[in-house]
Amino acid sequence: MSAIYLDADACPVKSEAERVATRHKTKMYVVSNGGLRPSQNPLVENVIVDAGPDIADMWIADRAGVGDVVVTGDIPLAAKCVASGARVLKHNGEALTQANIGNVLATRDLMADMRAADPFRQGGGKAFSKTDRSRFLEALERELRVAKSSN
Repeated sequence: MSAIYLDADACPVKSEAERVATRHKTKMYVVSNGGLRPSQNPLVENVIVDAGPDIADMWIADRAGVGDVVVTGDIPLAAKCVASGARVLKHNGEALTQANIGNVLATRDLMADMRAADPFRQGGGKAFSKTDRSRFLEALERELRVAKSSN
């Protein structure tokens, strides 16, 4: 049975993911270390993990697999989930797959090294837009349909 796993800390698309899960009657796990308002939706389970580095990521990585969709902006978590056969989406709708996860990880590591080498190079990315939100909704619909057909 397919499920959606949402890495919920700093996730800008919680309500969009919940709408898609409801439309598809799919269980959704909203995983965080607290501070989120619980959903009243019976398909949504709020999972509160202990505070600490990567505890929520480990919870998701230990459970997600073939037929599941993981929503995260955390690239190392995405790599683990891709390796386990889950379908992975970033918040902007970009799919992370076996074909591109290596390049995405390498870019992440390169940027971390550049920021460490130059403490003044600390810029954030572009703001999350309506287009990103729309792209995410379309991508989650597509990925969930494919995930459900793989079960």
